[in-house]
Amino acid sequence: MTKKEEDYIKINRDLWNRKVDFHMDSDFYDLAGFLKGKSSLNPIELELLGNISGKKILHLQCHFGQDSISLSRMGAKVTGVDLSDKAIKEAGKLAEKTGEQAEFICCDIFELPGHLNQKYDLVFTSYGTIGWLPDLNKWAAVISHYLKPGGRFIFAEFHPVIWMFDEDMDKIKYRYFRSEAIIETETGTYANKKAAITEESVNWNHGIGEVVNSLIQNGLEIKSLNEYDYSPYDCFNKTIEDAPQKFRIKHLGNKIPMVYSILAIKK
Repeated sequence: MTKKEEDYIKINRDLWNRKVDFHMDSDFYDLAGFLKGKSSLNPIELELLGNISGKKILHLQCHFGQDSISLSRMGAKVTGVDLSDKAIKEAGKLAEKTGEQAEFICCDIFELPGHLNQKYDLVFTSYGTIGWLPDLNKWAAVISHYLKPGGRFIFAEFHPVIWMFDEDMDKIKYRYFRSEAIIETETGTYANKKAAITEESVNWNHGIGEVVNSLIQNGLEIKSLNEYDYSPYDCFNKTIEDAPQKFRIKHLGNKIPMVYSILAIKK
């Protein structure tokens, strides 16, 4: 393991702390619309969530809290967790502004059992989360630890096929399967490609088999696995909006999967 892999938490925390201000000011996150009541959740995850009124939800890797607060607006009691101390600080402010009771914890999710001692009806995480984690067995163990028996895990994520491409979506650059860490220097951010930010990142690719098996091995039963030929977010290069909130890579069209979702139940 390289020194940068060992330091991945600090490197990635610094990156996400730098991103927060740019993201909150971006059209991508539409904070003004959100404060007026717009939900940040997409049909993919909303269909899996269903009626969550009165449910206790743990939201892993919550960034600055929009999805957590959107879940709270649906009647859930939500705890959001994120590595970035700046994001968690802004999430708390956002909860106050919206009058929602969501709670937020700043820590690496692998360390969460040292910070939180509760059980939840539902664990939720979505879009661009697991690539920051080196060990999905530890990830699934955290999910299982916090779910009540019969509790649901709801997961929406970018498809691992997408992460095989280079930045311009022109050629295959990376392995589908997990191997060594991918260490890159990133300029700009998906929410604002012209943002004056240049930071290192450390991440890993994870195939769907690895994701599913990690959940099964930690006592979760897969109830559904769906794949989608579009992204609800315009966060890749060379995209077109084929339909409202359905973005595809222009020269690839609907030929590749871009997102997948999982519903799993704690046995």
